[in-house]
Amino acid sequence: MPYVRRGPDGQIDSLHRQGAEGMEFLPDGHAELMVFLGHTAPATSDFGRLDADFVRVIEDVIDTLIVKNIINITDLPGEAQAKLFARKNFRERMSKSSLRLFVDTGFNSLIDDTNFGEFR
Repeated sequence: MPYVRRGPDGQIDSLHRQGAEGMEFLPDGHAELMVFLGHTAPATSDFGRLDADFVRVIEDVIDTLIVKNIINITDLPGEAQAKLFARKNFRERMSKSSLRLFVDTGFNSLIDDTNFGEFR
């Protein structure tokens, strides 16, 4: 397959297994061919989501380095410090207003499991 016939506007009009006069061969996976078949390139929103996930990873790495005293927050430029603090504050505000399905009810302190013995 991918022999294509183009319309007057230059866009692919049809796809054929065998070539004929006026047709053009496109290799498998060609971008125009994929669009014609309905397979679009990854959406920019996918890249945005991946970038956001990666930013979270970097933020966690920085936190780990600070906790292990490998770097100090003051070692970072002022702009980086401000952005880190802004993200942390925003995440804290969001987590406080998020839905909590499993909250500590205090019942675990009412159950005395010292007499249950050791499980084997």
